[in-house]
Amino acid sequence: MPNLLDLFDKTILITGGAGAIGRVVVDVLAAHGATVVVNDVLAAADARAVLPTAPNVRYIQADATDAVDVERLFAAMEQTVGLPNVVCCHTGMVGAYPVQEYPLDEFDSLMKLNVRSAFVISQAAAKRWIAAGTSGLLLFTTSWVMDVPWPEITPYNASKAAMKALMRGFARELAPHGIRANAIAPGIVAVGMAKRQWDTDPSYQSRARKAIPLGQMQTPESVAHAFLYLCSPLASYMTGSVLLVDGGCSLYPMDE
Repeated sequence: MPNLLDLFDKTILITGGAGAIGRVVVDVLAAHGATVVVNDVLAAADARAVLPTAPNVRYIQADATDAVDVERLFAAMEQTVGLPNVVCCHTGMVGAYPVQEYPLDEFDSLMKLNVRSAFVISQAAAKRWIAAGTSGLLLFTTSWVMDVPWPEITPYNASKAAMKALMRGFARELAPHGIRANAIAPGIVAVGMAKRQWDTDPSYQSRARKAIPLGQMQTPESVAHAFLYLCSPLASYMTGSVLLVDGGCSLYPMDE
């Protein structure tokens, strides 16, 4: 019986793949045989310093919010490894301020990176798949906070809700072309700002523990395993779906 988690026939593009979670996702997908092209804004030397050194992992620097740069990204990918089967819209940022004090310029930057990049990348992929008469899969990294607002990151909450809506729209419109779209919604992952706050701010850790029924922060590996599942044939009949992998955070509104 074939191993349904083998990805040897997959060519996967992931934006934001040089980030803390992205690097783990890349490592897991590559370990299961996929050819993985990582996109980020880091210089190539800086990206290579943090990415897996596997021969099936490549890096292309590009700004995923810029349509011209995205065209260059896809052209470079097609020239080296071919058209991707899977495109992961993973790039994103978060900022923390009380909602009444959130700087408007940071709001604009966050929405541009989180939402615009997902649309630009997905649109570019869809055009190519339709022109080639081939199927494809779009994966969006959303978050449990798309439905349960977490204090002081309201624009981030809104951006993740928008990505869910984008995913469902792409899934609905592109299904006749054999193109699917799904999303992964992690919880409170033990990397970056969340991990720093957990380690240094007792009030944050107290709030977060209340919000996580399983009691501990999420590992990036558990996020990567959700990507692995959705990229595999095991998820071949899923489209328009959100896979919640959040330790139960979304089960109830967080109580201060």
